[in-house]
Amino acid sequence: MTPQQARMAPFYWPRWIVLIMVVGMVAVLAPIIIISGSATATAPAKGNYVPQTRTYFIGADEVDWNYAPTGSDQITGEPFDETAAVFTQQGPQRIGSTYIKSLYREYTNSSFRTLKPRTAADRHLGMLGPVIRAVVGDTIKVVFKNNLDRPVSVHTHGVFYDKGSEGAPYNDGTSPADHRDDAVAPGTVYTYSYKVPDRAGPGPMDGSSVMWMYHSHTDEVGDDYAGLVGPMVITKASAARTDGTPEDVDREFFVQFKVSDENASPYLQRNITRFAGDPASVDPGNEEFGESNLMHSVNGYVFGNLPLDAMTMKKGERVRWYLMGMGTEVDLHTPHWHGNTVTALGMRTDVVSLLPATMVTADMVPDDPGTWLFHCHVNDHISAGMLVRYRITNASAPRNGNSVHSGHTS
Repeated sequence: MTPQQARMAPFYWPRWIVLIMVVGMVAVLAPIIIISGSATATAPAKGNYVPQTRTYFIGADEVDWNYAPTGSDQITGEPFDETAAVFTQQGPQRIGSTYIKSLYREYTNSSFRTLKPRTAADRHLGMLGPVIRAVVGDTIKVVFKNNLDRPVSVHTHGVFYDKGSEGAPYNDGTSPADHRDDAVAPGTVYTYSYKVPDRAGPGPMDGSSVMWMYHSHTDEVGDDYAGLVGPMVITKASAARTDGTPEDVDREFFVQFKVSDENASPYLQRNITRFAGDPASVDPGNEEFGESNLMHSVNGYVFGNLPLDAMTMKKGERVRWYLMGMGTEVDLHTPHWHGNTVTALGMRTDVVSLLPATMVTADMVPDDPGTWLFHCHVNDHISAGMLVRYRITNASAPRNGNSVHSGHTS
Protein backbone atom coordinates (compact mmCIF):
# COMPACT_ATOMS: atom_id res chain seq x y z
CA MET A 1 0.00 0.00 0.00
CA THR A 2 1.41 3.35 -1.01
CA PRO A 3 1.37 6.30 1.50
CA GLN A 4 -1.38 7.93 -0.60
CA GLN A 5 -3.49 4.76 -0.47
CA ALA A 6 -2.93 4.54 3.26
CA ARG A 7 -4.27 8.08 3.77
CA MET A 8 -7.37 7.34 1.66
CA ALA A 9 -8.19 3.96 3.21
CA PRO A 10 -10.99 3.92 5.86
CA PHE A 11 -9.83 3.85 9.46
CA TYR A 12 -11.21 1.20 11.81
CA TRP A 13 -10.94 1.34 15.62
CA PRO A 14 -9.95 -1.91 17.28
CA ARG A 15 -13.07 -3.70 18.54
CA TRP A 16 -12.03 -3.60 22.19
CA ILE A 17 -11.70 0.21 22.05
CA VAL A 18 -15.16 0.55 20.40
CA LEU A 19 -16.70 -1.67 23.09
CA ILE A 20 -15.22 0.44 25.88
CA MET A 21 -16.52 3.65 24.23
CA VAL A 22 -20.08 2.27 23.85
CA VAL A 23 -20.22 1.06 27.45
CA GLY A 24 -18.94 4.40 28.66
CA MET A 25 -21.52 6.37 26.68
CA VAL A 26 -24.33 4.17 28.02
CA ALA A 27 -23.11 4.67 31.57
CA VAL A 28 -23.07 8.44 31.13
CA LEU A 29 -26.43 8.78 29.33
CA ALA A 30 -28.49 6.25 31.28
CA PRO A 31 -29.15 8.50 34.30
CA ILE A 32 -30.18 11.34 31.98
CA ILE A 33 -32.58 9.09 30.06
CA ILE A 34 -34.08 7.70 33.26
CA ILE A 35 -34.47 11.11 34.88
CA SER A 36 -35.98 12.78 31.80
CA GLY A 37 -38.35 9.90 31.26
CA SER A 38 -39.61 9.93 34.83
CA ALA A 39 -40.01 13.70 34.81
CA THR A 40 -42.36 13.62 31.85
CA ALA A 41 -44.22 10.39 32.54
CA THR A 42 -44.13 9.22 36.12
CA ALA A 43 -43.24 12.14 38.40
CA PRO A 44 -45.97 12.41 41.04
CA ALA A 45 -47.90 15.64 41.37
CA LYS A 46 -46.85 17.87 44.23
CA GLY A 47 -48.42 16.61 47.43
CA ASN A 48 -49.47 13.41 45.61
CA TYR A 49 -52.64 15.09 44.35
CA VAL A 50 -55.58 12.71 44.18
CA PRO A 51 -58.04 13.56 41.38
CA GLN A 52 -61.59 14.20 42.53
CA THR A 53 -65.03 15.00 41.23
CA ARG A 54 -66.09 18.61 41.69
CA THR A 55 -69.83 19.16 41.49
CA TYR A 56 -71.54 22.48 40.81
CA PHE A 57 -75.27 23.20 41.05
CA ILE A 58 -75.97 25.95 38.54
CA GLY A 59 -79.30 27.40 37.50
CA ALA A 60 -80.23 29.67 34.60
CA ASP A 61 -82.32 32.40 36.22
CA GLU A 62 -84.22 35.43 35.03
CA VAL A 63 -83.19 38.62 36.82
CA ASP A 64 -83.45 42.39 36.50
CA TRP A 65 -79.93 43.70 35.88
CA ASN A 66 -78.92 47.34 36.30
CA TYR A 67 -75.81 48.29 34.30
CA ALA A 68 -75.46 51.53 36.29
CA PRO A 69 -76.82 50.91 39.80
CA THR A 70 -75.28 54.04 41.35
CA GLY A 71 -77.20 56.29 38.94
CA SER A 72 -74.09 58.33 38.11
CA ASP A 73 -70.77 58.22 36.28
CA GLN A 74 -68.28 56.77 38.76
CA ILE A 75 -65.32 57.58 36.51
CA THR A 76 -65.97 61.33 36.52
CA GLY A 77 -67.72 61.39 39.88
CA GLU A 78 -70.47 63.46 38.26
CA PRO A 79 -74.03 62.88 37.00
CA PHE A 80 -74.28 61.23 33.61
CA ASP A 81 -73.48 63.68 30.81
CA GLU A 82 -75.32 63.86 27.51
CA THR A 83 -73.30 61.03 25.96
CA ALA A 84 -73.72 58.71 28.94
CA ALA A 85 -77.43 59.49 29.10
CA VAL A 86 -77.88 57.87 25.68
CA PHE A 87 -77.27 54.51 27.34
CA THR A 88 -78.51 55.08 30.87
CA GLN A 89 -81.49 57.44 30.80
CA GLN A 90 -84.99 55.98 30.84
CA GLY A 91 -87.65 57.77 28.80
CA PRO A 92 -90.82 57.39 26.73
CA GLN A 93 -88.86 55.58 23.98
CA ARG A 94 -85.90 54.49 26.09
CA ILE A 95 -85.42 51.43 28.30
CA GLY A 96 -82.71 52.99 30.48
CA SER A 97 -80.02 51.06 32.37
CA THR A 98 -82.06 48.12 33.73
CA TYR A 99 -82.87 45.10 31.58
CA ILE A 100 -84.33 41.64 32.06
CA LYS A 101 -81.44 39.18 31.77
CA SER A 102 -80.73 35.45 31.97
CA LEU A 103 -77.80 34.67 34.25
CA TYR A 104 -76.07 31.55 35.50
CA ARG A 105 -76.26 31.42 39.30
CA GLU A 106 -74.89 28.89 41.76
CA TYR A 107 -77.05 27.00 44.26
CA THR A 108 -76.10 25.11 47.39
CA ASN A 109 -77.49 21.70 46.38
CA SER A 110 -79.67 19.78 43.95
CA SER A 111 -82.91 21.16 45.40
CA PHE A 112 -82.11 24.51 43.74
CA ARG A 113 -83.92 26.31 46.54
CA THR A 114 -81.05 28.30 48.03
CA LEU A 115 -78.62 30.48 46.14
CA LYS A 116 -75.02 30.15 47.22
CA PRO A 117 -73.87 33.60 48.41
CA ARG A 118 -70.97 35.08 46.53
CA THR A 119 -67.82 35.62 48.54
CA ALA A 120 -66.28 39.07 48.82
CA ALA A 121 -63.60 37.93 46.36
CA ASP A 122 -66.26 37.04 43.78
CA ARG A 123 -68.40 40.18 43.98
CA HIS A 124 -66.54 41.68 41.03
CA LEU A 125 -67.98 38.95 38.75
CA GLY A 126 -71.14 40.97 38.28
CA MET A 127 -73.15 39.49 35.43
CA LEU A 128 -70.81 36.51 34.98
CA GLY A 129 -71.78 33.05 36.15
CA PRO A 130 -70.00 31.32 39.04
CA VAL A 131 -66.36 30.32 38.63
CA ILE A 132 -66.07 26.62 37.82
CA ARG A 133 -62.75 25.26 39.10
CA ALA A 134 -60.89 22.01 38.61
CA VAL A 135 -57.41 20.51 38.67
CA VAL A 136 -55.86 18.47 35.88
CA GLY A 137 -57.04 14.89 36.42
CA ASP A 138 -60.36 15.89 37.99
CA THR A 139 -63.90 15.33 36.78
CA ILE A 140 -66.37 18.24 36.70
CA LYS A 141 -70.08 17.68 37.06
CA VAL A 142 -72.50 20.55 36.45
CA VAL A 143 -75.99 19.80 37.68
CA PHE A 144 -77.91 22.34 35.65
CA LYS A 145 -81.48 23.51 36.16
CA ASN A 146 -83.21 25.68 33.59
CA ASN A 147 -85.43 28.12 35.47
CA LEU A 148 -86.23 30.12 32.33
CA ASP A 149 -89.19 30.05 29.96
CA ARG A 150 -87.14 28.85 26.98
CA PRO A 151 -84.59 26.05 26.41
CA VAL A 152 -80.93 26.82 27.12
CA SER A 153 -77.77 24.81 27.76
CA VAL A 154 -74.23 24.75 29.12
CA HIS A 155 -71.39 24.52 26.60
CA THR A 156 -67.80 24.52 27.90
CA HIS A 157 -64.51 25.34 26.23
CA GLY A 158 -61.27 23.41 26.68
CA VAL A 159 -62.26 20.40 28.77
CA PHE A 160 -63.05 16.89 27.50
CA TYR A 161 -66.68 15.91 26.95
CA ASP A 162 -68.69 13.41 24.94
CA LYS A 163 -71.63 14.28 22.70
CA GLY A 164 -74.02 14.03 25.65
CA SER A 165 -72.33 16.96 27.38
CA GLU A 166 -71.54 19.27 24.47
CA GLY A 167 -74.58 21.49 24.95
CA ALA A 168 -74.82 22.60 21.32
CA PRO A 169 -77.53 21.61 18.82
CA TYR A 170 -76.45 20.87 15.25
CA ASN A 171 -76.59 18.00 12.80
CA ASP A 172 -73.79 15.79 14.14
CA GLY A 173 -75.29 12.41 13.28
CA THR A 174 -75.81 11.34 16.88
CA SER A 175 -78.87 9.78 18.48
CA PRO A 176 -81.73 11.73 20.12
CA ALA A 177 -80.39 10.64 23.53
CA ASP A 178 -77.18 12.56 22.80
CA HIS A 179 -79.15 15.74 22.10
CA ARG A 180 -80.87 16.11 25.47
CA ASP A 181 -78.01 18.32 26.64
CA ASP A 182 -78.36 20.67 23.67
CA ALA A 183 -81.58 22.37 24.76
CA VAL A 184 -82.55 21.73 28.38
CA ALA A 185 -86.29 22.28 28.63
CA PRO A 186 -87.72 24.89 31.01
CA GLY A 187 -88.08 23.58 34.55
CA THR A 188 -85.91 20.50 33.99
CA VAL A 189 -82.50 19.39 35.27
CA TYR A 190 -79.62 17.95 33.26
CA THR A 191 -76.19 16.81 34.51
CA TYR A 192 -73.17 17.62 32.36
CA SER A 193 -69.92 15.72 32.91
CA TYR A 194 -66.44 16.80 31.85
CA LYS A 195 -63.02 15.20 32.19
CA VAL A 196 -59.98 17.40 32.78
CA PRO A 197 -57.02 15.86 30.91
CA ASP A 198 -53.58 17.43 30.53
CA ARG A 199 -54.64 19.26 27.37
CA ALA A 200 -57.27 21.16 29.36
CA GLY A 201 -54.65 22.47 31.76
CA PRO A 202 -51.74 24.88 31.39
CA GLY A 203 -49.53 24.43 28.34
CA PRO A 204 -45.74 24.89 28.07
CA MET A 205 -45.97 28.69 27.90
CA ASP A 206 -48.72 29.07 30.54
CA GLY A 207 -48.50 29.70 34.25
CA SER A 208 -50.03 27.49 36.92
CA SER A 209 -53.63 27.94 35.72
CA VAL A 210 -55.55 28.73 32.58
CA MET A 211 -58.97 30.14 31.89
CA TRP A 212 -61.76 28.71 29.78
CA MET A 213 -65.37 29.84 29.51
CA TYR A 214 -68.82 28.30 29.46
CA HIS A 215 -71.98 29.67 27.88
CA SER A 216 -75.34 28.61 26.51
CA HIS A 217 -75.23 27.37 22.94
CA THR A 218 -78.92 26.59 22.31
CA ASP A 219 -79.52 30.02 20.74
CA GLU A 220 -75.87 31.01 20.83
CA VAL A 221 -76.33 34.64 19.83
CA GLY A 222 -79.47 35.35 21.83
CA ASP A 223 -78.26 33.44 24.89
CA ASP A 224 -74.97 35.35 24.88
CA TYR A 225 -76.71 38.71 24.77
CA ALA A 226 -79.15 37.53 27.42
CA GLY A 227 -76.17 37.04 29.74
CA LEU A 228 -75.51 33.29 29.97
CA VAL A 229 -71.71 33.30 30.20
CA GLY A 230 -69.31 32.25 32.94
CA PRO A 231 -65.59 31.55 33.60
CA MET A 232 -63.79 28.28 34.27
CA VAL A 233 -60.25 27.80 35.62
CA ILE A 234 -58.06 24.71 35.34
CA THR A 235 -54.99 24.47 37.58
CA LYS A 236 -52.08 22.07 37.15
CA ALA A 237 -51.90 19.41 39.86
CA SER A 238 -48.40 20.36 41.05
CA ALA A 239 -49.53 23.91 41.87
CA ALA A 240 -53.09 23.44 43.18
CA ARG A 241 -54.53 24.05 46.60
CA THR A 242 -57.19 21.63 47.79
CA ASP A 243 -59.95 23.96 46.57
CA GLY A 244 -58.44 24.03 43.08
CA THR A 245 -56.97 27.53 43.23
CA PRO A 246 -53.34 28.03 42.12
CA GLU A 247 -51.07 28.22 45.14
CA ASP A 248 -48.75 30.79 43.56
CA VAL A 249 -51.59 33.34 43.21
CA ASP A 250 -52.99 35.53 46.00
CA ARG A 251 -55.86 37.22 44.19
CA GLU A 252 -57.83 36.50 41.02
CA PHE A 253 -60.05 38.69 38.87
CA PHE A 254 -62.35 37.55 36.05
CA VAL A 255 -63.26 40.27 33.59
CA GLN A 256 -65.44 40.19 30.48
CA PHE A 257 -65.45 43.03 27.95
CA LYS A 258 -68.55 43.01 25.75
CA VAL A 259 -70.93 45.30 23.92
CA SER A 260 -74.13 43.69 25.16
CA ASP A 261 -76.57 44.20 22.30
CA GLU A 262 -79.92 44.27 24.05
CA ASN A 263 -81.59 44.64 20.66
CA ALA A 264 -80.62 41.01 19.97
CA SER A 265 -81.72 39.75 23.38
CA PRO A 266 -84.74 37.43 23.53
CA TYR A 267 -86.14 39.88 26.10
CA LEU A 268 -86.21 42.99 23.90
CA GLN A 269 -89.99 43.30 23.64
CA ARG A 270 -90.49 42.51 27.31
CA ASN A 271 -87.89 45.14 28.21
CA ILE A 272 -89.70 47.71 26.08
CA THR A 273 -93.05 46.86 27.64
CA ARG A 274 -91.71 46.91 31.17
CA PHE A 275 -89.21 49.79 31.23
CA ALA A 276 -89.98 52.26 28.42
CA GLY A 277 -92.19 55.15 29.50
CA ASP A 278 -94.47 54.84 26.47
CA PRO A 279 -94.02 51.30 25.10
CA ALA A 280 -96.56 51.72 22.31
CA SER A 281 -94.53 54.57 20.80
CA VAL A 282 -91.25 52.63 20.65
CA ASP A 283 -89.98 51.73 17.19
CA PRO A 284 -87.47 48.86 17.62
CA GLY A 285 -86.04 49.68 14.18
CA ASN A 286 -85.23 53.27 15.11
CA GLU A 287 -81.47 53.87 14.86
CA GLU A 288 -81.21 56.00 17.98
CA PHE A 289 -83.25 53.50 19.99
CA GLY A 290 -80.96 50.71 18.78
CA GLU A 291 -77.86 52.68 19.81
CA SER A 292 -79.26 53.23 23.31
CA ASN A 293 -79.39 49.46 23.84
CA LEU A 294 -75.71 48.81 23.07
CA MET A 295 -74.38 48.47 26.58
CA HIS A 296 -70.58 48.77 26.48
CA SER A 297 -69.96 46.84 29.64
CA VAL A 298 -67.31 45.31 31.86
CA ASN A 299 -68.85 42.39 33.75
CA GLY A 300 -72.22 43.97 33.12
CA TYR A 301 -71.38 47.49 34.33
CA VAL A 302 -70.95 50.79 32.46
CA PHE A 303 -69.30 54.11 33.33
CA GLY A 304 -67.34 52.77 36.29
CA ASN A 305 -70.28 51.23 38.13
CA LEU A 306 -68.44 47.99 38.89
CA PRO A 307 -67.94 48.42 42.68
CA LEU A 308 -64.43 49.66 43.48
CA ASP A 309 -64.29 47.67 46.73
CA ALA A 310 -64.68 44.49 44.68
CA MET A 311 -61.68 45.48 42.52
CA THR A 312 -59.25 46.16 45.37
CA MET A 313 -55.94 44.37 45.98
CA LYS A 314 -52.75 44.93 47.94
CA LYS A 315 -49.34 46.12 46.84
CA GLY A 316 -47.03 43.15 46.34
CA GLU A 317 -49.78 40.54 45.99
CA ARG A 318 -49.55 38.00 43.19
CA VAL A 319 -52.62 38.92 41.16
CA ARG A 320 -53.91 36.92 38.21
CA TRP A 321 -56.32 38.50 35.74
CA TYR A 322 -58.46 36.24 33.55
CA LEU A 323 -59.83 38.29 30.65
CA MET A 324 -62.34 37.32 27.99
CA GLY A 325 -64.30 38.91 25.19
CA MET A 326 -67.67 38.01 23.70
CA GLY A 327 -70.02 39.61 21.19
CA THR A 328 -69.75 40.52 17.52
CA GLU A 329 -67.49 42.39 15.08
CA VAL A 330 -67.47 45.58 17.17
CA ASP A 331 -66.10 43.58 20.09
CA LEU A 332 -62.44 44.25 19.46
CA HIS A 333 -61.24 45.25 22.91
CA THR A 334 -57.90 46.41 24.28
CA PRO A 335 -58.05 46.34 28.09
CA HIS A 336 -55.56 48.80 29.57
CA TRP A 337 -54.38 49.06 33.17
CA HIS A 338 -53.27 52.48 34.37
CA GLY A 339 -50.53 52.60 36.98
CA ASN A 340 -49.30 49.00 36.83
CA THR A 341 -48.11 46.43 34.32
CA VAL A 342 -48.79 42.76 33.67
CA THR A 343 -47.11 39.84 31.95
CA ALA A 344 -49.32 38.20 29.34
CA LEU A 345 -48.43 35.79 26.55
CA GLY A 346 -44.82 35.94 27.70
CA MET A 347 -44.57 39.73 27.35
CA ARG A 348 -44.52 42.72 29.68
CA THR A 349 -47.35 45.07 28.83
CA ASP A 350 -50.18 47.18 30.17
CA VAL A 351 -52.57 46.52 27.25
CA VAL A 352 -53.86 43.18 25.94
CA SER A 353 -56.06 42.35 22.96
CA LEU A 354 -59.40 40.53 23.00
CA LEU A 355 -61.74 39.30 20.28
CA PRO A 356 -65.07 37.50 20.80
CA ALA A 357 -64.48 34.26 22.75
CA THR A 358 -60.80 35.13 23.25
CA MET A 359 -59.35 34.28 26.68
CA VAL A 360 -56.14 35.86 28.02
CA THR A 361 -54.42 35.33 31.37
CA ALA A 362 -52.28 38.17 32.72
CA ASP A 363 -50.20 38.25 35.91
CA MET A 364 -49.58 41.37 37.96
CA VAL A 365 -47.58 42.16 41.05
CA PRO A 366 -48.94 45.65 41.77
CA ASP A 367 -46.29 48.10 42.97
CA ASP A 368 -48.07 51.46 42.63
CA PRO A 369 -50.75 52.12 45.28
CA GLY A 370 -53.74 54.21 44.31
CA THR A 371 -57.05 54.13 42.49
CA TRP A 372 -56.47 53.45 38.81
CA LEU A 373 -58.43 53.34 35.57
CA PHE A 374 -58.95 50.00 33.81
CA HIS A 375 -60.70 50.35 30.48
CA CYS A 376 -60.98 49.35 26.85
CA HIS A 377 -58.72 51.59 24.78
CA VAL A 378 -60.99 51.65 21.72
CA ASN A 379 -62.11 55.27 21.45
CA ASP A 380 -65.79 54.58 20.76
CA HIS A 381 -65.90 52.16 23.68
CA ILE A 382 -64.38 54.74 26.00
CA SER A 383 -67.08 57.23 25.06
CA ALA A 384 -69.79 54.62 25.60
CA GLY A 385 -68.65 53.79 29.12
CA MET A 386 -66.47 50.66 28.94
CA LEU A 387 -64.45 51.74 31.94
CA VAL A 388 -63.99 50.60 35.54
CA ARG A 389 -61.57 51.39 38.34
CA TYR A 390 -59.29 49.18 40.39
CA ARG A 391 -57.49 50.02 43.60
CA ILE A 392 -54.10 49.11 45.04
CA THR A 393 -53.69 49.52 48.80
CA ASN A 394 -50.49 49.33 50.82
CA ALA A 395 -49.66 45.83 52.03
CA SER A 396 -50.69 46.59 55.62
CA ALA A 397 -54.12 47.94 54.66
CA PRO A 398 -57.23 45.74 55.00
CA ARG A 399 -58.77 44.38 51.82
CA ASN A 400 -62.15 42.84 51.14
CA GLY A 401 -62.02 39.20 50.08
CA ASN A 402 -59.23 36.84 49.10
CA SER A 403 -58.52 34.19 46.50
CA VAL A 404 -59.72 31.23 48.57
CA HIS A 405 -62.83 29.62 47.08
CA SER A 406 -64.74 26.78 48.64
CA GLY A 407 -64.08 23.46 46.97
CA HIS A 408 -66.76 21.49 45.13
CA THR A 409 -66.43 17.78 45.64
CA SER A 410 -68.73 14.81 45.76
